[in-house]
Amino acid sequence: MSALRVMIADDHTLVREGIRSLLSKLAEVEVIGEAKDGIDAVRFCKQHAPDVVLMDIAMPELNGLDATTRIADASPSTRVLFLSMHANEEYMQQALQMGAAGYLLKGADLKELEFAIRSVARGERYLTPAVAKYMVEGYRNKGRNGATQLAQLTSRQREILQLIAEGHSTKDIAGRLNLSVKTIETHRAQVMKRLQIHDVAGLVRFAIRKGLVRADH
Repeated sequence: MSALRVMIADDHTLVREGIRSLLSKLAEVEVIGEAKDGIDAVRFCKQHAPDVVLMDIAMPELNGLDATTRIADASPSTRVLFLSMHANEEYMQQALQMGAAGYLLKGADLKELEFAIRSVARGERYLTPAVAKYMVEGYRNKGRNGATQLAQLTSRQREILQLIAEGHSTKDIAGRLNLSVKTIETHRAQVMKRLQIHDVAGLVRFAIRKGLVRADH
């Protein structure tokens, strides 16, 4: 049996090294690459098509949620397993809606990590028991609560929101995304309208609260 080919996407070098060290203890699991942000993760998957990506949520340039949707297009055979510190229903719901195959907390032990990797590699979906109860409750309340705030935004709008929260100017964002300044301003206005937030500081606080960026960025 050939080894499962795994890629680790996390913007912290020590976290990537720690996960790589843990996975080295597992039989028939091979770490074939690492990525420090969502853009690198998408690029790597397009070139190498790993079996499983261990994905963080909050990463610079492109967060793990939106990277997952791009990976689904770039490498359809790749399964994304989120490794997150966030144990709440909205993060899990967003991850699954973006095409993730599983969601695991970073506090999980090696045995659970191995089980999750092998489960998603077989085409199954894995939710760690520690947070699965939130998802069940979330589906029960879905009809009453409607869409989450993040779900109101398009992938492009979330990408622009993240770049705004990271401190990039409108001109810089336009250059990075190969769009006009006017288009970026239009997207920003739509984001503010949908979220009912009326200043950039409010957008930054929202992005931090929702895990798109970290407070230390």
